[in-house]
Amino acid sequence: MAFVTLDNAGKLNVLDSALMEAFVDTLQTLARQDDLRAVVVTGAGDRAFVGGADVDEMAALRDPEAARTFIGRVHGCCAAVRDLPVPVIARIGGYALGAGLELAASCDLRVASDNAIFGMPEVRLGIPSVVEAAILPMLVGWGRTREMLLLGETFNAEAALAMGLVDAVVPPTKLDGAVEHRLAALLAAGPRAIRLQKALIRTWEDLPLRDAIAAGVDAFAAAFKTDEPGTAMAAWQAARRTRRGG
Repeated sequence: MAFVTLDNAGKLNVLDSALMEAFVDTLQTLARQDDLRAVVVTGAGDRAFVGGADVDEMAALRDPEAARTFIGRVHGCCAAVRDLPVPVIARIGGYALGAGLELAASCDLRVASDNAIFGMPEVRLGIPSVVEAAILPMLVGWGRTREMLLLGETFNAEAALAMGLVDAVVPPTKLDGAVEHRLAALLAAGPRAIRLQKALIRTWEDLPLRDAIAAGVDAFAAAFKTDEPGTAMAAWQAARRTRRGG
């Protein structure tokens, strides 16, 4: 497994172009590691996961093409997370705003400290929320998404948990433990099964129900190209016999 820290702590880990390019390069390198099992993404320090995209850099944009290039880098960060063949856990402490919330939404699992603050404030800066904000309706529904994007207000970790944006909220001192619990569960599963499952979940996002089910059948069959299912099931059967006393 790998831990990736977005480090721009002096500016709440905001995403400037240099940091975004380094992040994408790191994740693309990790994606080529066949023995990789999981990735944890977090922000440096305890003030922010990612405080958003760099407003100073955006304020200097002067034409649509420059704007397209910049937002393409934000999308590139989120796509690199989604394209990793293994699960990605967002370890969220402090602010997760704008591009930071989109990055968290791109992760497969999200754990937040109870001091985390979320929001999509882009409309207050004269721009719409875009790119991986499109994931939000799948996570929290259209009503919550409209409220989040149109009002641009911030909300706390408990509200994020209630709407399904994060999977767990814990005190800051227990954040690493909550992440480790999820890592342990991932490592206890079959490594190829986990990769197949993530790929299938991604495929389901783009398919109607009939095709999604067919893709699941293909994934199930593909699992038996190796002996991982047989080995795992034999271990389960042996454990069951032990519990039953032979």
